[in-house]
Amino acid sequence: MYSLKVYPYRLYFKQPAGTSRGIYTTRDVWYINLTSDEFPNQIGIGECAPLPNLSCDYSPGYGALLEQICSEVAYRGNIDKNWLRSYPSILFGLETAFAHFEANSFKLADTQFSKGKRGIPINGLIWMGTYNSMFEQVKEKIEQGYHCIKLKIGAINFEEEIKLIHFIRTHFSKEDIEIRVDANGAFKVDEALDKLKRLAEYDLHSIEQPIAANQWEAMARLVEKSPLPIALDEELIGTNDLSKKKLLLDSINPSYIILKPSLHGGISGSNEWIEEANKRNIGWWITSALESNIGLNSIAHWCSTLNNPLPQGLGTGSLFINNINLPLKIQKNSLWFKE
Repeated sequence: MYSLKVYPYRLYFKQPAGTSRGIYTTRDVWYINLTSDEFPNQIGIGECAPLPNLSCDYSPGYGALLEQICSEVAYRGNIDKNWLRSYPSILFGLETAFAHFEANSFKLADTQFSKGKRGIPINGLIWMGTYNSMFEQVKEKIEQGYHCIKLKIGAINFEEEIKLIHFIRTHFSKEDIEIRVDANGAFKVDEALDKLKRLAEYDLHSIEQPIAANQWEAMARLVEKSPLPIALDEELIGTNDLSKKKLLLDSINPSYIILKPSLHGGISGSNEWIEEANKRNIGWWITSALESNIGLNSIAHWCSTLNNPLPQGLGTGSLFINNINLPLKIQKNSLWFKE
């Protein structure tokens, strides 16, 4: 017999985090605490971290819904993953709470990463802001030893963003620094291709979500004509049924998909995306979605089992003043788990 209790928690950013959907200064998450009378010395902690205006399962009554679902799971004694397909952030929290309970440790896998012998390469994330603030972030990440930089674009003047990318390429070749850009759907359909042609002049690795989601035909045409590899992110949100996942990938045929378990189906749903992407020779990588170290640790351990050599997007754990203390450390350009 399991008991699941829900605890809301507010995270505070060290510095305001700029995105195309606004500026974050706080971040609300919910922790699931899993216990059992049968195993009194074990505990499982999972994190549910929906993003307002982005997650398909967020609502003002999210906390009450989570309580209700946890009560049902406690009664059933297991997770019905098909039942929870429409609630990816809740599914992720439950999956990882049970994984933590079963492992009875925050070491959730048996990998070189979990043993502290190998780090997971990550990209250095550059938040949206003024030209000068982004310029300073770029210099800082390069000085810290990152070989892959991810720039969030679409918030300031496009020419200013081109100027910033030009600066990086003037000093570092694509062999020295890999540049990814994330437009978060900011480009208009009729201007997107011209902007992609401009960006492609700078030997970029890829661009995430150049136009807004749910424009499959326009996105498919863009993928076909773009000189720059296109990765899908927001496009995947809310596509939770396996048949629809297959249809989306077949219809758009992107170069990459980017998976955030809290947004894209939990661990089980993300594994489905990976399996279908592999069948179609579509690349992929894993990214956290501004979870605290509880969620980040779960994502990192899962990621370490997948043996993906690309830099992952797992560098968000150091953003918060009041993060949960876990043995996750960023050293140079990698995330490490060191107990």
